[in-house]
Amino acid sequence: MDYEQAVEWLQAQTRNGRPRGPERAQELLRALGLEKPVPRFVHVVGTNGKGSVAAYLEAAFLQAGGGGAFTSPHLVSLRERVRCGGANISEAEVVVYVERARELDLEPRPAFFDLMLGMALECFLARGVDWAALEAGVGGASDATMAANGVEAVVLTNVAADHLQAFGGLENLARDKAAAARPGKPLITAVDGKYIEIVRREAEAREARLYVYDPANPLFSLPREPSLAGGFQRVNAALAAAALRLGGFDEDAVVAGLANARLPGRLQRAFLNGAEVYLDGAHNPHAATALAAAVPESYHLLFGANARKDLPGILEPLLPRARSLTFTWPLTAAPSDYGYDARYVANPEEALLDLARLGARESEPVLVTGSLYLVGRLLGSSLLH
Repeated sequence: MDYEQAVEWLQAQTRNGRPRGPERAQELLRALGLEKPVPRFVHVVGTNGKGSVAAYLEAAFLQAGGGGAFTSPHLVSLRERVRCGGANISEAEVVVYVERARELDLEPRPAFFDLMLGMALECFLARGVDWAALEAGVGGASDATMAANGVEAVVLTNVAADHLQAFGGLENLARDKAAAARPGKPLITAVDGKYIEIVRREAEAREARLYVYDPANPLFSLPREPSLAGGFQRVNAALAAAALRLGGFDEDAVVAGLANARLPGRLQRAFLNGAEVYLDGAHNPHAATALAAAVPESYHLLFGANARKDLPGILEPLLPRARSLTFTWPLTAAPSDYGYDARYVANPEEALLDLARLGARESEPVLVTGSLYLVGRLLGSSLLH
């Protein structure tokens, strides 16, 4: 088996409509001998900001002597999902893991995300990782990442409208995310409004120690500005800083986490044929609102998203300053089918080239957003630098 065959096998292992939950991952970890704590984890759950918090944590762990991260989705390579010691897992390690995993006779059969979690834990064990950021996929208590033991703290970034079809409403989503709290461990959150009471109840029920974001509280102080762009990053960075301090890390590690975090595809700035290009994977209204506040006053908008997403909600904060709107993959229907007067270009690379020429002529940037898969496709092309 080569690396491409291993990736193909992994991606073929779908959930097939089966209920979400950690049970399949628990069985897999037991079969792999990974049910005992491997490193110590900070479990990161929430609607938006999970990847940013994980990036700050990983950078701090590396400063403190070595760390890892399990994140999703990937942009260009599946190997991005598992990082040990500051580097993606190797192709050879992926192959060895898949050859072992596909021989397991398990029921229920583990799905792709379960298998990627097992791959991460095996890598952490083999590399001697002490601390790792563990980013949930969808939800909290119902997510496969709940199968991992050794969680020392949970960060719940926020609760906003996304994946509601899987949870039946925002209150259920908030409850599921907050239920990731671990007994006796910190639950650190920036949730506010009516959902904070749900979080409080879930924390109390699980005897977790709740810490609610307050910029005046020294626990959440920022000794320097975060390296990731966007004003919204101050909250993400503060949540990571609090988790690090509660985990016993010194201020040098906190500073390193804030200074050295890197997260491609989130408000990433690039250039194409003389035009400035911003790429961000905002895929729900909350993220799009934050993005609109962080980008230049006007831009040409290249938008592609999964058709199941709240397209009007995502576009609403972005359209007022858009000089033009172009739809592209992964949308496949004409813009008029969604109620928009816009151009549709099926090939994202072609669409970006067209908009970059227009942007260069008019001294206007191009904003690419709506889907991390769209951003990943363009970053994986040879267009951007």
